[in-house]
Formats: sequence, structure tokens, C-alpha cells
Amino acid sequence: MHIPDNYLSPQTAALMTAIMVPVWGVSIHKVRKQMTQESVSKIGIGGAYSFIGMMFNIPIPGGTTGHAVGGTLIAATLGPHAACLAVTVALLLQALIFGDGGILAFGANCFNMAFVMPFVGYYISKLVRKLLKFKAGDIVSVAIGSYFGINAASLMAAIEFGVQPYLFKDAAGQAMYCPYGLNVSIPAMMIAHLTVAGLAEVIYTVLVYSFLKKASNQKFYLEKDFSRSAKEIGDDSVKEKKDFSWILLLVLMILTPLGLLAEGTAWGEWGADEIAATGAGFTPKGMTEGINFEAMIPDYSMAGLPDIAAYILSAIIGVALTVVIFKLISLTHKKRVEE
Repeated sequence: MHIPDNYLSPQTAALMTAIMVPVWGVSIHKVRKQMTQESVSKIGIGGAYSFIGMMFNIPIPGGTTGHAVGGTLIAATLGPHAACLAVTVALLLQALIFGDGGILAFGANCFNMAFVMPFVGYYISKLVRKLLKFKAGDIVSVAIGSYFGINAASLMAAIEFGVQPYLFKDAAGQAMYCPYGLNVSIPAMMIAHLTVAGLAEVIYTVLVYSFLKKASNQKFYLEKDFSRSAKEIGDDSVKEKKDFSWILLLVLMILTPLGLLAEGTAWGEWGADEIAATGAGFTPKGMTEGINFEAMIPDYSMAGLPDIAAYILSAIIGVALTVVIFKLISLTHKKRVEE
């Protein structure tokens, strides 16, 4: 679901980024207003789980791959606005350092995975939770919410892909950017996510959510009374037992090379040199003449290192940076509160 550069027109990329600017603004405001310093720091852990989840590629019938994202997972534990910021940072690091997702397409990727996914997933989870009165109702509700969340995000990406050949053509009438219309992009994206990728999102969400619930013994955002103040929620956290969320994170980092077992590229994430071979029959002009950003660690690979070692090291770098970024943000949050 990581849209590369040059699949969307600059106009589309600019529009999606413009849409995300107020979303980021509101999310920052909500987090600063509602969360304590300790809770803001935990957003980094949530972003780390998202970063790691996206490294576990799984095979999709037809020769492509997919992965979980964890947007609903973070929204259910810390809230949808916190999830928006967590996934945004994870996507930014992937784009800048690892070349996973485009720089110009960053706004579109955030719209799909950092906005649509966690908000749709969370509010469906919340609705289902009201209907389920049994003890494990929250787990069932986040499972259902995560399934709808990733499929809503997938549909948005498919539409963004699919409108390109209708809106942007060269003088010869050929598509300038993504060459596949809605009749191809929607079935290709939705079949993969309604089946395998959607199931992967559910499994990842349930496993991590269940572990975190037992490991930290905390009352997650989905279960909280939203009328309580940030200070009251902060007082709640003092009573929690020691947080062991890092243990599962460490295990997942070690296991990330399993993502290398899935052969092929996710649908719509091909490079310009691959697009002609996918059935388009030509390489759109916008792809050959567009931006060509060179990431520091492209495709999570490092010269001189075996793929497995490079993948694990990439996971460590991504997780560490995500956690550190939000730790630093939490320090500024403390200063603001003290002032």
C-alpha cells in the first residue's frame, strides 16, 4: 500500500498533502491536550509496532505481496489521533531512509494509512465494543475494526491509483502516471486486502493487542471513559505495573527476516523499470521523467551485509528512531505543561 513516487501526478500528491495538513494539526493539538508526558512517549512504541508490522511481507495470490500496518492497533490503545502521528512518523522514516513509499506520495500514503485506517478502524471498533458485553469484547471489536480499517485504506489507495489514467495523459493519449484505471486498481487492491492482507492485519492486531493488554495491565483508550481529564488518565498510569511492551517488539525485530520469504512486489509498488513488464506494455512518461529519490538504505538492504542481517539492522534503526523521536517530543510536552 506504499505508493511510490511518480505513480500519482504532482497535482494529486499536492492535494493529498494539503488534506493531511489540518489532520496533522488537529492530531497534534489533541495529543498535547489529552495525553500526559508518559503517554506521548508511548506513541513511539506504537509507531515502532507499525514500522515492524509493515516489514512482515506476506505472499498474495498472483505473485504480489502485502503486509499489516497496525493503524487500528495503535488507535485502540492510545487513540486515533495518536495513531495518526505514530504511523506518520513510521511512514516518514520508511520513505526517507529505506525508500519504502515515495517522498511526493508521502501525503497520500499518510492519508490512507495514518488517517483513514486508524480512524475508520477505531470508530468501528468502538461501535462494535458497545454491542459486545462479554469480557473479550474489546479484542473482538479491534479485530473487526482492524479488518475494516485496512480495507478502507486499501480502497482509498486504489481510487488514487485508478483515477490517474483518466485525468493525466500525454500527447499520444497514454497515461502519464499509473496506467491502470479503476476497473483494474480496485479489484487488484481489494481482492488482496479483503482476503490475505486483511487477515494478516487482524492477526497482527489481535496478537499484539492481547499481549500488550496482559503485559502492561493498562486500560486502553478504547475502554476508557473519555470524559476524564488528561491528569486523571495520567494518575491511572501510575498504578500500572511495569510495562513489558518492548519484549514483543524485540522478538518481532528478530523475526523480521521472515518478511523476506515473500517473493514479488506489492501491487502498485513496482519501479519504473518493472511497470512495462506488469502488463501495462509501456512505461508512463511521468515515471521516467519524475522524481528519483535515493534512499540511504534502499529496500532495507545494505552493501556487504547478508539480506537477513540487513533486514534486522533496518528494523532496529527504524524502531530506535521512532521511539527516540517521540521521546524527544514528550520532553517538549513536559516543558509546555510545566510552563
